[in-house]
Amino acid sequence: MASQLAPEFRSVSYSRVTLTELMIPSYANFGGKIHGGILLSLMDKVAYAAASKHAGNYCVTVSVDGVNFLQPVEVGELVSLLASVNYVGRTSLLVGIKVIAEDVRTGLVKHTNTSYFTMVAKDDAGKPTLVPGLRLENEEDTRRFLEAIKRREFNAQYRKEFDNARTELAVDGQLHLLQEERCEIGY
Repeated sequence: MASQLAPEFRSVSYSRVTLTELMIPSYANFGGKIHGGILLSLMDKVAYAAASKHAGNYCVTVSVDGVNFLQPVEVGELVSLLASVNYVGRTSLLVGIKVIAEDVRTGLVKHTNTSYFTMVAKDDAGKPTLVPGLRLENEEDTRRFLEAIKRREFNAQYRKEFDNARTELAVDGQLHLLQEERCEIGY
C-alpha cells in the first residue's frame, strides 16, 4: 500500500473520514447499552482510515488518549465517528475522533465522546516510515495542531511525574492515605 512518491504535505481535509454504523442488538451489553468495546473498535477503524489515508501507508495504533464515555449509546441509534489528522510528527500521526449518536426516530443527536489516537506509519518491511507534513487549511486546523503539541507536553510531564512518584513511593509511609478509602489490608 506504500506510495512511491509521497507528497511533502497533505491537507487536513484530504484524510478527513466519517464512519457511520447502525447500533444493533448484538452490540449491546447486559444493561441494554452499546458495549464500550464496540465503540473503541469503531474508533480504531476510523483512526486507521484517516491515518493511513494521510500517510499513504499501513498504520498501527500506538496509544489512545482520552476515552471518556459521556453518554450511553442505545440500540437503534446511528453512530457517526468523525476523524481527522490533527498533528503529524516524523512517523506518527495524532487522529482526533468525535463520536456522535443519532436517534433517527426523534432526530436527537448527542456527542458521546472525543478521543485521540496516536498512530505510526509502517513501510512494507514493518518499520516506521516518514509521513507527509500536515497542511493546515484554517484557524481550526491550526488550533488542533497546537493543542496536540500541548497534549504531548502534558502527557510527557505526567509520565515523568508519575514515574518519579511511583519510584519514591514507600508503602509503610503512605498507609495513612488508605484510612478514608474502601479497602482493608489483609496481610
